[in-house]
Amino acid sequence: RENYDKAVHQYGLNYIALITGEEKIVPREAKYFFCTVESMPTDKHVDCVVIDEVQLAADYERGHIFTDRILNLRGTYETIFLGSLTIKTILKKLFPQIKIQYKERFSNLSFLPKQNFSKLKPRSAIIAFNINKVYEIAENIRTHKGGAAVVLGSLSPRTRNSQVQIYENNKVDYLVATDAIGMGLNLSINHVCFTSLEKFDGRYRRNLTSSEIGQIAGRAGRYKDNGTFSYTRDAGSLDPLIIQSIENHDYDQIQKIYWRNSNLNFSTIGSLLQSLKKFPIHNFFIHKKNALDELNFRNLINDNEIKKKLSSSKNLELLWDICQIPDFEKLSNDNYLLLLKNIFLILIKNNYYFPEDWISKKVSRLNNYAGGIPELSIKISQIRTWTYISNNHAWLKNSQYWKEKTQEIENELSDQLHESLTKKFIDHSSKFFIEQTKF
Repeated sequence: RENYDKAVHQYGLNYIALITGEEKIVPREAKYFFCTVESMPTDKHVDCVVIDEVQLAADYERGHIFTDRILNLRGTYETIFLGSLTIKTILKKLFPQIKIQYKERFSNLSFLPKQNFSKLKPRSAIIAFNINKVYEIAENIRTHKGGAAVVLGSLSPRTRNSQVQIYENNKVDYLVATDAIGMGLNLSINHVCFTSLEKFDGRYRRNLTSSEIGQIAGRAGRYKDNGTFSYTRDAGSLDPLIIQSIENHDYDQIQKIYWRNSNLNFSTIGSLLQSLKKFPIHNFFIHKKNALDELNFRNLINDNEIKKKLSSSKNLELLWDICQIPDFEKLSNDNYLLLLKNIFLILIKNNYYFPEDWISKKVSRLNNYAGGIPELSIKISQIRTWTYISNNHAWLKNSQYWKEKTQEIENELSDQLHESLTKKFIDHSSKFFIEQTKF
């Protein structure tokens, strides 16, 4: 999104496309496409393909998608991989003729001793690993230092960017964030402080790796401005050797990356499951099992109402596509599967389209901007499901209307949430806001 905005500023709206899970802006004359890795068009021929953060091929959740793009997407003239040197060994095994260019960091990153919040200097980011802790810290900062912006992975892109803007415009001097800050946000941060050195990664609670700490701590210092990082007294402690590796940007090489067969056979349920079981040819590939879409699929094919509808490859492919709808709401597994099941059955019964009154009822109940931070957050997660569907699937006869409608509701809810977060975590009697109201 950030790079899309920069490119629009430089070349104009007509030549730049944006494709993410939630947004599709594709002008007729588009020559440059900015996409999330999951949303990269795989059927488009372009002169150059650039894939960022390629070290995420080792990520448990998204790694197999990065690996697929690394292996299968090519520019006619040039393909560029950007990312950490930790994946260099793997890339050289895959592509012996690859040219590797090293870009040195212009600034230094240094460790500071353990700190309390009271000692934190302005232009600091404070890192926590769950929403409640983020809100607790933001309240503490508001009380003692005037206020903080908040960045969470669960925020909609619009809310997150609005919160970032408060910090970037120097309306507040502190940012409280989850590890969402580690990817895709370039901010003017001088110092990063960790309140914990472990996190729950969706499977179990574990210590952060040195490269994960480095990725987040590396937000401190930009261009030729040096940065620092620390952790609070109750966060635990870091081995001096880990601190040294972070300061020197010297991390262990990635030994294995995740892989899943992307050439799926939709002839029958059995053939599809068999193609998902296909093993990789390299021993440095980890065969990705139990990805969320595959787990959804395996659960739903055993549902009696669904099973009898899967005799055709078209229906099988439809169910697979539905199983890839993100769980924005973080529902319990049963409720999430029920949502996917209902979507499938509605489409099958209505010639592969949502009835207008059905989708209208689902969307219109979210066209209500009342409520506090928890209520607004839930509504945003719900509308994001329909924004995603309207942008990614041809299941709506009046698709352009629903793209605009869902985006409009998501934007309004996001603005309301941004306003609520600002009211809650910024003391409007602080110096900045007093000066603003003088006008």
